[in-house]
Amino acid sequence: MPCVSVEETLAFYEALGFQATYKQSKPYVYLALQWSGFQLHFGPAPKGLDPAREESGSCLVMVDAVAPYHAAFVAAMRRVHGKMLSSGLPRITRYRPGSSRFTLIDPSGNSILFIQRNEPAELEYGGSKKLMGLAKALDNARILREFKNDDLQAFRALKSAMRRHGADASPAERAIALCHLIDLAMVLGEPTDPWLADLRGLDLTTDDRQRIESEVGHLPGLQEWLS
Repeated sequence: MPCVSVEETLAFYEALGFQATYKQSKPYVYLALQWSGFQLHFGPAPKGLDPAREESGSCLVMVDAVAPYHAAFVAAMRRVHGKMLSSGLPRITRYRPGSSRFTLIDPSGNSILFIQRNEPAELEYGGSKKLMGLAKALDNARILREFKNDDLQAFRALKSAMRRHGADASPAERAIALCHLIDLAMVLGEPTDPWLADLRGLDLTTDDRQRIESEVGHLPGLQEWLS
């Protein structure tokens, strides 16, 4: 994969626990980094490569279970940066309990996808055909985030779905969609106030809150949003 900056690449990966087994800056860039039984190799970046476009390079890391890897990286980020890096470059995508993949995006815009080996082979892009309305949009947003790494499109899809189907959805379903919109807005640097106001204006029962907790309890800040 391309490496735009040797220093930034080393600092990022070494903070996560990787060890450099080979590093060279001249006459050309070459890095080899190792962690948990696999290696990542980096070479010179093409002229004019813009890391912000996140079209640099990618690779798949197949593992038995993705949750421990995500937890290890998030813990390392919090030790070094004081928080999980969830926006900009570098960053890590959020992990939903039960999901089968997540993505690590490095300072050069490379995507390292950690995928569970028993992940389903077939996915319903556009939302499950068994679902309708806002529930289908929520499923589509999940796929856009977890499988296509496209937070912006997930945000747009949910906003559109709320306009079209929000009035017909149950309060719990509306709340779940609003929680995802708040989380996406935070990641994308968009205002959260409109979604927070709508969420706090919902009349939620105890059963509603239990369902919300079971489906989006992994989102940081959920209890504050619902207060």
